[in-house]
Amino acid sequence: MSARAENRIGTGIVAAAMAVHSALGPGLLESAYELCLTHELSKHGLSVRKQVSIPIRYNELVVENGYRIDVLVSGLVVVELKSIETVMPVHRGQVLSYLRLGGFRLGYLLNFNVAHMRDGITRLVNGL
Repeated sequence: MSARAENRIGTGIVAAAMAVHSALGPGLLESAYELCLTHELSKHGLSVRKQVSIPIRYNELVVENGYRIDVLVSGLVVVELKSIETVMPVHRGQVLSYLRLGGFRLGYLLNFNVAHMRDGITRLVNGL
């Protein structure tokens, strides 16, 4: 898949996040934003999977439920949702680990607990 496709999906994710935040505002649970965001993405024809379990491989050990991606869009773009006061470096590291471990190239960390959604969007890449 080309970087162009991933970037097009990313543009859709940002637009959907802005629409959800405009309608709901800050202060809700992550699960509410997840449902509304996935609904918005689906309305625009993107395939969406929620709470996707990805195994971790360490040497010969496979941990089946190693981590869980909040939202995986079109099988290509990872979305991690937060509704927190402050995004910390560990949250960015979480998304970067998901990208690396899952072989994904593009991810978004979306924090809905902000006055303006543009301040809650972090785009992260892994070799894109």
